[in-house]
Amino acid sequence: MSGQFITIEGGEGVGKSTQARLLAERLRAAGATVLELREPGGTPTGDRVRAIVLDHPGFTISPRAELLLYEAARAELTATVIVPALERGEVVVCDRFFDSSTAYQGYGRGLGAEMVRTLNLAATGGVRPDLTVLLSLETGEALRRATTGGADRIEAESLEFHRAVIAGFAEIAAAEPERVVAVDASGTVDAVAERVWAAVSAHPAGVRATVRRMQS
Repeated sequence: MSGQFITIEGGEGVGKSTQARLLAERLRAAGATVLELREPGGTPTGDRVRAIVLDHPGFTISPRAELLLYEAARAELTATVIVPALERGEVVVCDRFFDSSTAYQGYGRGLGAEMVRTLNLAATGGVRPDLTVLLSLETGEALRRATTGGADRIEAESLEFHRAVIAGFAEIAAAEPERVVAVDASGTVDAVAERVWAAVSAHPAGVRATVRRMQS
């Protein structure tokens, strides 16, 4: 596939959606054709899964069922949206992908990273991001940001759960430094956006490689 796949990851309240949008805008300005996506979502199936797993604080789902719902949405998004876009040579910028399941369900829910990675592989058919930007922020501050105005089902989980999720992301980054780049998410939106752009610009799979592909 001739396109480029960039994901934005991190815990609650770190600004993933905003930074994914700003990154997509700058990539377009640099000459790339960009498709913006989020997980779960991006397809009718994904949007329905999103409503189940996020929109109802207090709604109970067993950890394995929760994981399988995310994987079902991911399988549909990958097969029907991501792969076709990459085959067209586009840049896909996705707010969350399989690292979130590893961190949230593997570490946060305690299902184990290896089992989750096996299901991630099954859902994606081996499709992996070329570059992952991991936004990092102190957990308490991030949750304060995330829950201003109310919390969804995941945001309402305990501080211990969210700390386990962040620990999971840290382990992913340590294990795959060639793919995952950590970016400090503290400060203003513009300051974080500049850090993200610098990280993406400097990475072998980042903006320079992307624009070269688009211009070739």
